[in-house]
Amino acid sequence: MNWTEINIEVPSNFTDTASDIANMTVPYGIYVEDYTDLEEGAMEIAHIDLIDESLLEKDKSKAIIHVYIPEEENPEPHIAFLTERLNEAKIPFEIKLGVSDSDEWENNWRKYFKPIEVGERLLIRPIWEDAPDTDRKIINLEPGVAFGTGTHETTRLCLEALDENMKGREGAAVLDVGCGSGILAVASMLLGAKNALGVDIDPLAVKIAKENGKLNGFTEPELSFICGSLTSQVSGKYDIVLANIVADAIIELSKDVEKFLNDGAVYIVSGIIDIREDEVKKALSDFGFTVTKRRAENGWVCLECKRD
Repeated sequence: MNWTEINIEVPSNFTDTASDIANMTVPYGIYVEDYTDLEEGAMEIAHIDLIDESLLEKDKSKAIIHVYIPEEENPEPHIAFLTERLNEAKIPFEIKLGVSDSDEWENNWRKYFKPIEVGERLLIRPIWEDAPDTDRKIINLEPGVAFGTGTHETTRLCLEALDENMKGREGAAVLDVGCGSGILAVASMLLGAKNALGVDIDPLAVKIAKENGKLNGFTEPELSFICGSLTSQVSGKYDIVLANIVADAIIELSKDVEKFLNDGAVYIVSGIIDIREDEVKKALSDFGFTVTKRRAENGWVCLECKRD
């Protein structure tokens, strides 16, 4: 079997914690490259003090944790999981793909992205794949390597929640905060929304989202995308508000998202790593929301909420 190697470089004083996190993402084991106590360890274990000069020159201030996944498996979800966990643990880090350099990854990542069914009514189709024969609503997507494909758990959970909550809400107004590729806003239109607005802090994400809207036959004013931080550029009221972002941003957004909600609106938040779930739930409760449904997969959580 061929393997893809994910290398995680961390300061050596964080090696143990980072190794524990890396062990969570794959069942295949890890390899830790740490030269902190090279001389001491060599003497203690092998009873020698003659060590190859190239090893003595290794940077002892850093450790590299090597994670291996099957070559045919998409590394993107593993990298996203590691990134969120390491950030949460406040560990400085750098992640690199060991087998494929970044240029090769940018050219080859598409091979991991195939049409996938999500929820009861949706199917995500990358535009380089033939459209399958299906009764599902097809989301035609050119995600861009930096903005996600819809295959990650956080987006899938959000799409499932959206699919379920759009039933009986045909003609709804939808707001997607942190829209990325625009997949959630586009899906809402395919499921019968009257209009949808996506907002993202990254101008390139907004550009890609607009292109994805056009790929699916939607343009302004029915489907719009704007650049802004959370709701800083948003106006109006909505029947469904989606936020597939991270815990801290969800907490910040929830402080004043109420003013954008119509009566009876549903507020769907995703991208929450499980160790932050209680903190997010407390914040939601403090800001007047009740969690009505929880979805979870592989350490990621999506919550559906309504105003008390």
